[in-house]
Amino acid sequence: MDGIHDMGGMMGFGAVAREADEPLFHDDWERVAFGILLQVSGNVGFSDDHLRAHIERIPPLAYLQASYYERWTRALESFLEERGLLSPDAIEACMAEMAGPVRPGGGRGATLDDIEEAVARGASTRRDDAGTPARFRPGDQVRVLNEHPCHHTRAPRYTRGRTGEIVHDHGVFVYPDTHARDLGECPEHCYTVAFRARELWGADASLSDVVNVDLYDSYLEAVDTPA
Repeated sequence: MDGIHDMGGMMGFGAVAREADEPLFHDDWERVAFGILLQVSGNVGFSDDHLRAHIERIPPLAYLQASYYERWTRALESFLEERGLLSPDAIEACMAEMAGPVRPGGGRGATLDDIEEAVARGASTRRDDAGTPARFRPGDQVRVLNEHPCHHTRAPRYTRGRTGEIVHDHGVFVYPDTHARDLGECPEHCYTVAFRARELWGADASLSDVVNVDLYDSYLEAVDTPA
């Protein structure tokens, strides 16, 4: 989807300011929001793809004004509303009930131990490679399809129509574009594609810089090279 939410970002917002010694959570409600998402996701099929897709539905001004976990909370609320599982009033009541001081273990909500365990465990979307052939291999020249879908996609807008080189095949993973719309996992290969900076940004970019982007098979087409 084209918009302020683009996965690749866009120009004009200044440098990214990094906070020194940034805490895991700035406020306790962020811990609660993270815990709710962990608890809900395994029960109602709320995946990272759904998270991104529903974040992209947040109105642009609200998106820019929201913090990281505010976006998460809005996305989860949108998902649950869409499926008729929870109303906004019920979500607010749940957040108020679960809010409380961070504890080393036990009690309601997600503790730091719960969160560290969940993050360490991860939730890989890798699938069996068998029966899913790779269209490309390292060294192949490819072009990102110049498509502008109205749904969630992991193809950054600045790569579309640009030519790069396959440098690594990561194997087969759930395809976000269909998974986010409940159209099936449709697993396919995901590659690291290297783009020259000048291919992406023009003649003013550094001649030596290269940008590596992970892209799914369906985003790419082969580029014929001279024999």
